[in-house]
Amino acid sequence: MINVEEKISVTSAPGVPQQRSGSMLDHAVQYADERHWDVLPGTWLEYTDGVTRCSCDLDACDAPGAHATRPNWVGHATGSATSARRMWAKEPRASVLLPTGRTFDVLEVSEAAGCLALARMERMGTGLGPVAATPLGRMYFFVLPGGAAKVPDLVRQQGWSPELIDLVVRGEGTYVPAPPTRIGTRGSVHWVRRPTEANRWLPDVDELTPHLAYACGQERRNRL
Repeated sequence: MINVEEKISVTSAPGVPQQRSGSMLDHAVQYADERHWDVLPGTWLEYTDGVTRCSCDLDACDAPGAHATRPNWVGHATGSATSARRMWAKEPRASVLLPTGRTFDVLEVSEAAGCLALARMERMGTGLGPVAATPLGRMYFFVLPGGAAKVPDLVRQQGWSPELIDLVVRGEGTYVPAPPTRIGTRGSVHWVRRPTEANRWLPDVDELTPHLAYACGQERRNRL
């Protein structure tokens, strides 16, 4: 299992771009304008009498401040910076959600497995796209869209059943919260490897899945 020192060396290594400041509107516009990613305004956090609540007002909300505001959210995402400005102007506190299955898919793993895989891939010179981490202990690896069907076979090639390891593919019909969206009182989503010109061309699932499956398999062995 990766230890704290190894984790710090991955997330805070020299040359790793740091999280940019700015409003949620600024970030939404930046994703749409610079990366041509679709963006979607989500819920937000409200603070009343010292209590933090999701704008959806559900006591049992499992992603406070970081989920879609309506079931039929798919048609409301936009890749236009102008439209993004208009949407966030209505509610500047809205979180920034990134629909998957359009310009990218996301491979999601635990933070422990993600840090182990990231260190391994960097050591081996594997090309990486953006990588994000959430305050809930999850990591997102951005890859080319349309490769979800390949993942089960790639996992089996590593000697694991897809059902036994914690590797989730987020494709069409889902979304991920984008930095710097806050999730309840746990903290903010942040970039471990933020989007840059150098990683504009995303890797295919074939390139990352074997490393992620290996790391998830190691994590499962450590739990047994």
